Amino acid sequence: MNPMQTVRIEKVTLNVGAGKDQAKLEKGVQIIKQITGIDPVKTITKKRIPAWGLRPGLPIGCKVTLRKQAAQELLGRLLHAKDHALQESQFDQAGNISFGIPEYIDIKGSKYDPKIGIMGLQVCVTLEKPGFRVKKRSLRKSGIGKQQLITKEEAKLFMQKHFQVKIGEQP
Repeated sequence: MNPMQTVRIEKVTLNVGAGKDQAKLEKGVQIIKQITGIDPVKTITKKRIPAWGLRPGLPIGCKVTLRKQAAQELLGRLLHAKDHALQESQFDQAGNISFGIPEYIDIKGSKYDPKIGIMGLQVCVTLEKPGFRVKKRSLRKSGIGKQQLITKEEAKLFMQKHFQVKIGEQP
């Protein structure tokens, strides 16, 4: 197989959306720190939405991004919480995977904290092939050819091969 066609994990992003509830946001920060050991970054609103009570500069969520070996190890733990089963709809056409974990205590290595209670989080996995750097580099940015794009089927095969994920089965 061509080494330029091998799929790999670019990053794993954990996200907790809290809206304008600051107590829920602080609990989300604690959850992400407990799971990853890294302080998350708070996401800030840019638009004013009066119906939702949002204004620019208000923190509404938190996230952390992991790459390389740390991402791979964490993804294994997160998939264990989902019983290594994902739905077809959790894969997009660009080969990215998104799923939610309803209760953080399902994640291997997480302990229940009575101050937090029961909360969930979202997980987004971004896959790439070698050569994806050309669309992000600062000098001479370029597009990526069709053969280098990741398809939904390639993403499914990658998850089945590396993480023994069952697709389309109910846990």
